[in-house]
Amino acid sequence: MDCVRCKGNANSKYSCKRGFCPILQRFREALPKVNLDFNGSSPPDVFVGQFNYPNVFAGILAPAQHDDTAGRLSAPEEWFKERLGVQDILQRRGSMIYSRFSSNIKSNNDKLKEVMQEVSMAQKPCDMEFHLLKKPVLAMELNNHSSPIGNPAPLKKAEITENPFIPKKVDSVVSDNGLKSVEALTDLYRHEYTVTSMVKLLTAGLLGSKLERKMVPTRWAITAVDDIVSKDVLKKVRDYPWINEYRVYHDEYVGNHYEIILLPRQWSFEVIEAKMPGSCWNNGMQIFFMKDNEGYFGRKTYASEVTGAYYSCRLAVAEHLDAIKRQASVLILREVRDEYFAPCGVGILRETVRSAMSKVFEAFNTVDGALKAASARLRIPINQFSESSALLKEVKTQKTLLAF
Repeated sequence: MDCVRCKGNANSKYSCKRGFCPILQRFREALPKVNLDFNGSSPPDVFVGQFNYPNVFAGILAPAQHDDTAGRLSAPEEWFKERLGVQDILQRRGSMIYSRFSSNIKSNNDKLKEVMQEVSMAQKPCDMEFHLLKKPVLAMELNNHSSPIGNPAPLKKAEITENPFIPKKVDSVVSDNGLKSVEALTDLYRHEYTVTSMVKLLTAGLLGSKLERKMVPTRWAITAVDDIVSKDVLKKVRDYPWINEYRVYHDEYVGNHYEIILLPRQWSFEVIEAKMPGSCWNNGMQIFFMKDNEGYFGRKTYASEVTGAYYSCRLAVAEHLDAIKRQASVLILREVRDEYFAPCGVGILRETVRSAMSKVFEAFNTVDGALKAASARLRIPINQFSESSALLKEVKTQKTLLAF
């Protein structure tokens, strides 16, 4: 079985073709029981799938009861602050019902879509009434991009039973039919809206000029927001002076250990991940390495190995460089340990790297000194990372040329 590459996708060429995923199966026992009709408080949270695109499932997530603290069910930023464990995150996500409907991404005459869009604009939990066609399927979808999604059920009718609080800036951006989605996202980011809140708006098809508006599968929307915003930040970073030493930052959360090395060079970026035995999607005894990188001018293709985490980490590092008004090459080493037995989305990875970059760094005169410091906290020998690093190979090549 190649669980690391399959990630529970039955249509993947790496699938074991068992008809069920043995890794996902263990999360299905503690899922809730609900009736066809229920009242709940959406965090607010919405989700759009990608299967059968452009005709997709879309809907609203909410617990089966009123909850003033429902916002804690859907925000990776809050999970990190509370230092929730994987099991706690799964329980919170598994307590919600994904009330969904089928729709074309460009459909404009759909009452359920209108309700979903209104929910996605809200800043605080919304009390709602849900009427389902069938009881929820007790299941949980886990993937590397979005937060876990549980208990899908076909939605007949949904109604918001209170006036949702919609921030003026959100209302302004959504109401502007001439504003392109890239401009809308960068504007919201500059006004300190969270990635999570921007993803909801993009997912619900509320951003962009009138003719280009459409729902965006949540997994794609998360990567799009991280990519668009980080590219905007990096426009400034490329004009800053270089740092003047080698810096090492580190942090860890739920089995995701990060060593982040900044080198005094022009902007470039590389992520190398090592998925250890017992970690999410790795039931075997082998360590799987994934890597992606970019040079000064960025990349033109999708980071197909590291996938969404690449863009989330890039944003976190770009934010830090912008804050200190400096430029650097960045090497990120991530060990995925067995404590991280189920993927909880890239949001928590973004927060982990942000946390690392906010801490006091270790300074070194050489790259070897920086690697030695990082090695002391890694479980995998540092050479297994460094030997595959395109960035480190480039640094060594330049040193050799300078020697002549």
